[in-house]
Amino acid sequence: MKAWRLLLTRPEQECAVQAQQLAEHGIVSHCLPLLAIEPLDETPEQRSLMLDLDRYQAVIVVSKPAARQGLERLDRYWPQPPFEQHWFTVGAATGQLLADYGLRVHWPARGDDSEALLAHAALAAALAVPEPRALIIKGEGGRELLAESLRGQGVKVDTLEVYRRRRPDYPLGTLSRLVEQEHLDGLVVSSGQGLESLCEQAGTAWPDLRRLPLFVPSPRVAEMARALGACDVVDCRGAGTSALLAALRAYPTPAVP
Repeated sequence: MKAWRLLLTRPEQECAVQAQQLAEHGIVSHCLPLLAIEPLDETPEQRSLMLDLDRYQAVIVVSKPAARQGLERLDRYWPQPPFEQHWFTVGAATGQLLADYGLRVHWPARGDDSEALLAHAALAAALAVPEPRALIIKGEGGRELLAESLRGQGVKVDTLEVYRRRRPDYPLGTLSRLVEQEHLDGLVVSSGQGLESLCEQAGTAWPDLRRLPLFVPSPRVAEMARALGACDVVDCRGAGTSALLAALRAYPTPAVP
């Protein structure tokens, strides 16, 4: 696979990790984090959710920041987590954080997105009880499909929002200058919020930048990208590095600058 030159836009910590993973495959990347993670203060209502954690047949964690913040609260209130509780994640990287902690965790073998998790047999089995309950640990906003779909199946769903994403401030033209100076030939976003931040940061340069291949994590974000005018949208069916690598291998080799 010929080396790409990619712009990565994940939050700073995750961006650095992904850049290193891509470098191991000979792929050049440059980081411009377009989302920053801010932990949210715990409310009395959220504390009650954690104290009553054993009421839930399934605990769903939607991202690595949610896993890190959720594990901090779990450690605070449950030195010994509920023994037979099943935990679920959208992707393998988030799942590994929970598995390393010692939790019983499941994630989709293919397609790390909400749709794939909703189709997971282990999730259906965990919720196959009278009056099933699920807790979703997530960031502020986002991933509404999970809650809506489960509620439509008769599951009582509570949500625990443990962080928010904000858009970092960069000088005008930072994004377009980076793409031009580093001869980047692809853009990568990991969420719908990341895509919106990309467009906002691009500003008047978006009509040019939208012509670059844009790698997105799910059909939902792909649809958003096309609605914003992106010309070449690649659905990686996952936000992880392995999903991105598979999409890069399947894509025509970029032209030599």
